[in-house]
Parts: sequence; structure tokens; C-alpha cells
Amino acid sequence: MTYISAFLIIMLFIMIGEWVSSATHALIPSVFATALLFIIGFWTILPKNIATSASFGPNFSTICMNLLLINLGTLMSLKELLQQWRAACIAILGVVGTLILTLTLGTLIFDWHTVLAAVPSLTGGIVSALLMTDGLKTHNLTHLVSLPVAMLVFHSLVGYPLTSWLLKQEGNRLVKQFNKMPKEEQKKAILSDDEKNSGKTKMFDKLPKQYNTPSFILVKIAFIALISNFLANLTNGTINSNIIGLILGVLAHQVGFIETQSLNKAGVFNWLMYGLLAYAFSQLGLTTPQQMATIIVQILVLIVLGLIGMFIASYILAKPFKMSWQMAYSCALTSLFGFPTDYILTSEVSREVANNESEEAYLLANMMPKMLVGGFATVSLASVIIASIFLKLL
Repeated sequence: MTYISAFLIIMLFIMIGEWVSSATHALIPSVFATALLFIIGFWTILPKNIATSASFGPNFSTICMNLLLINLGTLMSLKELLQQWRAACIAILGVVGTLILTLTLGTLIFDWHTVLAAVPSLTGGIVSALLMTDGLKTHNLTHLVSLPVAMLVFHSLVGYPLTSWLLKQEGNRLVKQFNKMPKEEQKKAILSDDEKNSGKTKMFDKLPKQYNTPSFILVKIAFIALISNFLANLTNGTINSNIIGLILGVLAHQVGFIETQSLNKAGVFNWLMYGLLAYAFSQLGLTTPQQMATIIVQILVLIVLGLIGMFIASYILAKPFKMSWQMAYSCALTSLFGFPTDYILTSEVSREVANNESEEAYLLANMMPKMLVGGFATVSLASVIIASIFLKLL
């Protein structure tokens, strides 16, 4: 397949996903529709290397991830980021609920090794799935090697529409809350950081406009990304570079080093997001229909048990953590996909539920930080720790 054909197919799939989401008012999320197209494609005629053929390989996806997360840091203040400790706790404790139910009831239905092989993928992303795959090979449990990646494929397809439905319920609740506020309170609630800091001197205020080019914006963000990777290496990867990048993005924005939504102003935000999505969806080609046929029962049963355990934990903890159960459950469900899906789902739902820009801004301000922090707490931290522990139990 030529590089331009690969690029065309990828963008066509993403476009169809976006159109389906718009036509169904986010009832069917774009990522769900696009993922389904990729799975059907990979299981029929689509080459497995389509993403790399279109230049969306692992190196490019890493750059996309680094830059996008720093950009997202510009949407939050440090105070807002620190306030999301509840979202992090809810997300992690929701994962604990999944572990409890799958390791108790799950092991009564299936053997110990089957549950151990599948659960880390159920509570995390591609990193935990690949860790388990390598571990199963090392322990000569080759009959279970396809289970972690297969679980990754299926739990995503379940997680996308479920999370979208929950966020729509939360969005409708927030819209009613917003419309009951006095006009002055509404204005304060949706005031952007740029408006709050309109009188604050920024680092490059005196720079002539002709020099504030897209390349200058990208140089600043790439510099922050370099620092985040350097700091992550100092910790030997104990602290994920993506988490450091988000925090540095928040701090850089606070001191005026980068502007709000810098990548949007540089005109590359959507390009980087599509590149990251293309690489993420390429992982769906790691399984075959034949592999799925032999393990579909285990996958479905463990997903149901995992989601029930997550729901019970989220429902019980929602009130003490001052959230609706829908928002709490959504935070926990970020463990099924992480970034950028959490960002896309929240953005789509906010756009579809809101009746105007003010309502959309209020929804994003209330839901986006929780979803992003929840995703980092689960996919970037908890899932890798869980996979590391489970490898020792094989």
C-alpha cells in the first residue's frame, strides 16, 4: 500500500467516525465508530502496518502525545489541577473494585492464569497489555498470549459508548445547574484563564507579532517536552513523562511562557490528534478473528465482572467525593482507554449537549479536568503497577 493510500484510508475512517458522532448527537462516539472500522479492516483486507505507512509510527505518536498533553496543560490552572485529587482517587478506587470482583468471582469461573493474563489490560492501555504478553511468553503460557491484546480491543469497544452515555447524563445535569445560576455567576464560571489573567504581563508580550509564528510556538512546546522527558529519565521512568509534561504545561502557561491552546494557534492541534489516534487504532490489528473465537467467553465475562466492580466502587464513593455517580463512574472508566480518548469523548459530549458556547465552556471546565486526571491516574500509573505485580504472580 502506498503512503498516500494509507493516509487517505486512515483519514476516511476518522472522518466517518466524526460524522457518525454528529449524526447520532454523540450517542455513538466517533472513536467507537472509527475503531470498529479499523477492526473490520484489519480482519479483512487492511494491512497491519497502515499507520506506519502513513508516517504515523511510534516515534511520531510519542511526539504527538508529548505536545498534546503540554497543550492541554494550558487549559487548566495549577489550582484546578490540584483540585482533581478526588478524580484520581475515584478512578484508582474504581480499578480496585474491578480487581476485587475479577479476582474473586472471576477465579471461580476461570483458572487463575487466565484471569491474571486478562485483568491488567482491562484496567489499562496498550503498555500493560504488551507487558502481560511478554510475561506470558516468558512463563511459557503461550495459549494465553493473545488474551491481553484481545481484552484491550474489546473493553475499548464497550468503554467508549458507555462513557459517552454517562457523560451525556452528567452534561445534562450541569447544563441545568448552569442555567439556574445568576448571570454574574455564569460569567465567572466560564471565565477563561486568558480573561482572568488579562492584566498579567506575559513573557513574550514585547515580542513583535511577526515573530510569534507557529514555529516559535512549537519550539517552546517542544522545549517543555524535552524537559519533561529529561525529568522522567532522572526518575528512571518512575514518574511518567506524560504526567510531568501536563504539569509543566500548566506551570509554563501560568508564568506566561506559552499561551492558552498554543497548538490550536499554531494550526497543528487536529493534525497531531489524528496522528495519535491513527497509531492508537493500529494496535487493534494485533488480534485475529480466529484468536477471538477461542477466548471471547473469557473476555466478555471478565469485562462484565470488571465493569460491575468498577460501578459498585464508583457509586459508593461518589457522594463522599462530592461527585455524581455518573461523573465518578466516567472517571473510573478512563482506565479502559486513557488519553486521547478521554479528551475526545468529553469534547464531543460537551459540544452536543450544550445549547450555546457558554454552556459548552461550563461543561468542559467541569468535566475535562476530571477525565484527564482520571485517565492519567489509571492508565499511566495504576495499570502499569498492576501489570508489574501480576507478572510476578504468574
